[in-house]
Amino acid sequence: MLSLLCAPALSLGDGRDSGLSDREESVFSGLEDSGSDSSADTTAEEENGASGDENHSGMEKTTGQQAETSSPRTEEMRVQGGDEYAEDSSDEEDVRNTVGNVPLEWYDDFPHVGYDLDGKRIYKPIRTRDELDQFLDKMDDPDYWRTVQDRMTGRDVRLTDEQVALVQRLQRGQFGDVSFDPYEPAVDFFSGDLMIHPVTNRPADKRSFIPSLVEKEKVSRLVHAIKMGWIQPRRPRDPTPTFYDLWAQEDPNAVLGRHKMHVPAPKLALPGHAESYNPPPEYLPSEEERLAWEQQEPAERKLNFLPRKFPSLRAVPAYGRFIQERFERCLDLYLCPRQRKMRVNVDPEDLIPKLPRPRDLQPFPTCQALVYRGHGDLVRCLSVSPGGQWLASGSDDGSVRLWEVATARCMRTVPVGGVVRSVAWNPHPTICLVAVAVEDAVLLLNPALGDRLVVGSTDQLLSGFTPPAEPALQPAHWLEASEEERQEGLRLRIRHGKPVTQVTWHGRGDYMAVVLAAPGHTQVLIHQLSRRRSQSPFRRSHGQVQRVAFHPVRPFLLVASQRSVRLYHLLRQELTKKLMPNCKWVSSLAVHPAGDNVICGSYDSKLVWFDLDLSTRPYRVLRHHKKALRAVAFHPQYPLFASGSDDGSVIVCHGMVYNDLLQNPLLVPVKVLRGHVLTRDLGVLDVAFHPTQPWVFSSGADGTIRLFT
Repeated sequence: MLSLLCAPALSLGDGRDSGLSDREESVFSGLEDSGSDSSADTTAEEENGASGDENHSGMEKTTGQQAETSSPRTEEMRVQGGDEYAEDSSDEEDVRNTVGNVPLEWYDDFPHVGYDLDGKRIYKPIRTRDELDQFLDKMDDPDYWRTVQDRMTGRDVRLTDEQVALVQRLQRGQFGDVSFDPYEPAVDFFSGDLMIHPVTNRPADKRSFIPSLVEKEKVSRLVHAIKMGWIQPRRPRDPTPTFYDLWAQEDPNAVLGRHKMHVPAPKLALPGHAESYNPPPEYLPSEEERLAWEQQEPAERKLNFLPRKFPSLRAVPAYGRFIQERFERCLDLYLCPRQRKMRVNVDPEDLIPKLPRPRDLQPFPTCQALVYRGHGDLVRCLSVSPGGQWLASGSDDGSVRLWEVATARCMRTVPVGGVVRSVAWNPHPTICLVAVAVEDAVLLLNPALGDRLVVGSTDQLLSGFTPPAEPALQPAHWLEASEEERQEGLRLRIRHGKPVTQVTWHGRGDYMAVVLAAPGHTQVLIHQLSRRRSQSPFRRSHGQVQRVAFHPVRPFLLVASQRSVRLYHLLRQELTKKLMPNCKWVSSLAVHPAGDNVICGSYDSKLVWFDLDLSTRPYRVLRHHKKALRAVAFHPQYPLFASGSDDGSVIVCHGMVYNDLLQNPLLVPVKVLRGHVLTRDLGVLDVAFHPTQPWVFSSGADGTIRLFT
């Protein structure tokens, strides 16, 4: 549109002076004479080399000066020009860019934008102005808003007042011509007056006075369709709305009555003696009954009114709740469920899943066999040796006791001088070591029980360590035991500076994980026994850590916080899974010997079973205990797991995990074992299975350890 608007303005200077040269003509057209495009000029430019560029730049300067000097004359010619075609000898409008109907995008990669009448190139203006220069021009030039770019020549053209007014009229949706009146009165070309001469003397067609055969065929088809009933004539609709009684057809012969699921409308109760205007005296309430009726809730009243006595029917006033009761009756009618619910008669016994009988799942512990007495306070923790011959227990009385499993005889008592939080026997059969968590330290004891060769090789393993020349900075300090402590069985002491709540061994017996009761990312530490090295595996904390456990088969570490269990890959050092128990405060954690299943106990009396291959959500939640769970444990060989709770019971369950991945684990509770006495509202504090026999040990707050076989 802009090229059409700018065409008259650009062609004003053309044709006025036939004696003007090409350079002057190009000056008046607002275009630079950029030189000839002939082959001779091209050859001359190649021969001149650098001088050609200077001539070209000089030519541009000269052209610019001529344009500046001749701009008043151009303005004068624009003012004088009344009719732009007064001296134009050609029939066509003089368009400077003669490129024709060619898309200007074809010239994007060329330095010129088209050709003039003489076939010379019209070069694009050199635009080296950035956005800042354009903004300054916008601020300084008052005519910036009316300056547009001519796409045919690439030049900036200043619109005249007439062109601006034309653009504004087109934007408003008006006609381009000012003198055009769209609302002028209509001229009746064909008047109703009878004229002498007709408008046309053309004779009438033959089809104007002969019946049409095509229309006759159409009409005959419609008549045949109406006769056959295929086309129904439109009947006028009755505008009056139709109303019907919803409960009118209550007889069994009606359509609603024949419907099997139809429910008849509930009938109102018939009025009794209390509704009478002159009821018997026994129906009239006393003053106490009236006060009690007024204090009752409306839903609790037997009658929604108080019976009153009137001398005659004429003295009965209007009922105040009449409209409200009619409205409630209407609500009852149309909100009543109008469908009879089919009652499903199911035997409750059929809803219970068919579980195998417990006697088919033997062996499992059924009765109490031995009681280990000797501790003076509650027994917090216990651990069984890998061979199953010895038992270690830790108590709040500040001692660790070593028992013989078969006879319940206390073999040794090691005083440690503090509350024992955790005890763990090294699972490696050739290492005789017990890790004890006391206050802020982990003590490594050699109990000197069993095979003397194993006891001696353990001491040789610990004494064969040579410290490095430059000790590395570690989160824990490894201290050798003194001679007096070695007589008691103590070999090493690992200081942490923060209270230790749990210690657990890796399956190979060289690494152990420690949980510290302190905020921050150093809640979990991993110690290596052979190199006496400690490290903190985590950079940041994800809540207060309750329990940790090593995976029995793969290089995984399970960390149980209060609301989740995280599974970390120790070699890749990344989080593999995050299990969500959906319980409050995880208290205990155990991993199945095959490694694919995990159980968690919680303080809200839930036992949660996770299938790691199935989902991060619980596979089964068991709520057999009445109080908080303190400990859970898997049997190393048999399909058994146990849980100890503050209700004083140990529940043994059968948990069979199949090799077939399509078959879910079978979880059956088989036995509830009782024997511990509740002390300070605490019951069973720890449970542990015998490594080879279907026996379970439990330690309680009553200071005893019990063996169930």
